[in-house]
Amino acid sequence: MAEPDTAEQQREQLNTGTKAVAESHRFDEQRLLGWMQANVEGFEGPLEVRQFKGGQSNPTYQLVTPTKTYVMRRKPPGKLLPSAHAVDREYKVITALYPTGFPVARSYGLCTDDAVIGTWFYVMDMVEGRILWDQSLPGYEPAERHAIFMAKLKTLADLHNTDYAAIGLADFGRPGNYFGRQVDRWSKQYRASETDKIETIDKLMDWLPQTLPADDLTSIVHGDYRLDNMVLHATEPRVIAVLDWELSTLGNPLADFTYLLMNWVNGTVSTIPDLKAHGIPTLDEYVAEYCRLTGRDALPDLNWYFAYNGFRLAGILQGIVGRVRDGTANSPQAAAMADRVPLLGEMAWNFAKKAGAK
Repeated sequence: MAEPDTAEQQREQLNTGTKAVAESHRFDEQRLLGWMQANVEGFEGPLEVRQFKGGQSNPTYQLVTPTKTYVMRRKPPGKLLPSAHAVDREYKVITALYPTGFPVARSYGLCTDDAVIGTWFYVMDMVEGRILWDQSLPGYEPAERHAIFMAKLKTLADLHNTDYAAIGLADFGRPGNYFGRQVDRWSKQYRASETDKIETIDKLMDWLPQTLPADDLTSIVHGDYRLDNMVLHATEPRVIAVLDWELSTLGNPLADFTYLLMNWVNGTVSTIPDLKAHGIPTLDEYVAEYCRLTGRDALPDLNWYFAYNGFRLAGILQGIVGRVRDGTANSPQAAAMADRVPLLGEMAWNFAKKAGAK
């Protein structure tokens, strides 16, 4: 097999498909079978358990039966950071969204009894379709690329336009001061996982709380909304499932949207010389369409948000580095995250300076 020639292709190879269950994530499959028989509507065994290759955080399994395939997400075993790996929150949000027609997998049950497999878990449908890893979408025509990018944006706007209280999610988070709480959360989690002193991260921890923007709206936020966290229809430019809701909560929708925009300033899209010829909307076009879909007139200066997103991502990756230190990381590639943390700190601080930091 030829070696993958881009970082995205490497990620795709490392994260696509299933493998035998890792030794550190094995459990009593007969106990799971009994739980499935008692709690999953229409379930019929026998049951084969495989583990998905992807996922740095919550181990994810494919549960295969003769007539149907399911997916199980569980908390990892071992020492965990406070509030991390909240599979119960994932289950709650997809269960609330599914009846609205928003593209999520159907959920079947949540288990909070550690005696079954050792940690909490939930079971949902396996949604078949395309998961696209390379944001530049090689192999697609410009019109197809454009349609996929706009479908991704429309789906995010639909999430932000959802009446969260009407679907039973009024208690899914605290409205207001979202960015302040997020900066505090990721600062604490970063400190809990810290392995090296990084000056730019320290400066961001000081500057971000002092310069918080107004929190003007509250919506459901996904928390990690990107192309490879969704399943597209096999042939149509349509999102049929949004995956990985571990970081979802009630918060400011601009957190999600500006995270998506990071691709234009520090990601694959930023490396494409002629976006129009490639079929990908410019950052300004994407902003204008998001504003149209969500009823906004315009967005504020984005540099603070880009600094925040870089800092937050550094905190997430440092959490993975901390799990390597503690022996609970799910991926052999997790150690490579340590090299990315200072680069993200530098990038975020450069945006902070554009936003007025000294």
